[in-house]
Amino acid sequence: MYLDQMGMASTYDQKFFYMQALIGGNYGLLNATKFVPNPDYYGALLWHRLMGSTVLAVTKESDPNLRVYAHCAKKKPGVSLIFINLSKDRSFNITLSNAKPGDAGKPNYEFVGKQNREEYHLRALTGDIKDDIVCLNDVPMVQTDSEDIPAMDPKLVDASTPISIAAQSIAYVTIRDFEAPACV
Repeated sequence: MYLDQMGMASTYDQKFFYMQALIGGNYGLLNATKFVPNPDYYGALLWHRLMGSTVLAVTKESDPNLRVYAHCAKKKPGVSLIFINLSKDRSFNITLSNAKPGDAGKPNYEFVGKQNREEYHLRALTGDIKDDIVCLNDVPMVQTDSEDIPAMDPKLVDASTPISIAAQSIAYVTIRDFEAPACV
């Protein structure tokens, strides 16, 4: 996968695309009867916390089951990516690169890859995408006894390793030492 600057800012409406394709047909962020967060709530919250307003272009090997979006990280240095794996049975291992194959010019960004990257992996608790409990990094997202949202801490991963995206899952990845001029 390769990243490049698109040079445009996303609008508020573009930020909250439909993650319901992975979760099912309930489009509300809160359960209408229990008033607790639906699985989509956690994906929307991560988008809000991690994805900045500047959109970056992504070049990837063609597979219609893997969707990839990249933005400058929100309020901090680096780049944030979201991977949406629509495949029922295929996982993906993603390796980042500085340049497109056959690109003779120097890229207008630099992927240093010395800092650990931050990963947030969302998947259904039981593996059934219609499940009403989602796991973040294998921890079920259920309200605490005081009805607070549970901690949503990233998993820190060695930046030199491929990014692993499980079947029927969403992964947010933030790379702090990915230096793109658009993200200054």
